[in-house]
Amino acid sequence: MNKRRPYVRSMDGWWKKNPFFVEYMIHEATALFVAAYAGILLFGLLRLSQGEAAWNSWLLALKNPWYIAFHLLALVAISYHTYTWFKIMPRTMPPVIVGGQRLSAWAITGSGLAVAAAASAALLGLVWGMAR
Repeated sequence: MNKRRPYVRSMDGWWKKNPFFVEYMIHEATALFVAAYAGILLFGLLRLSQGEAAWNSWLLALKNPWYIAFHLLALVAISYHTYTWFKIMPRTMPPVIVGGQRLSAWAITGSGLAVAAAASAALLGLVWGMAR
């Protein structure tokens, strides 16, 4: 039997050595804010199904300064998550040919961000109109 110990490469901080991986890990970390916000909305839906008193208590809880701070932090994190999602899209999708030319990465990222902004504005307008 061989007495030598096998080489084991250290995995500590492997992603910190490459800026691409740092950005990717931050992108993945912001997904936790997406999941947390979805959990808050699902809990609100549960409270809505439990009646008006439960719904009103959930709305009152959302006025807590800690919840407001979390929502602002989540807005920043989800905005960054959206930006990085559309930023990596040109690298992961097949080439898009328009007029015999390959569509630039910025055109794909910019159009994705524009569609996301338009959908968000439309949803905000819809909710705002329903709240009146």
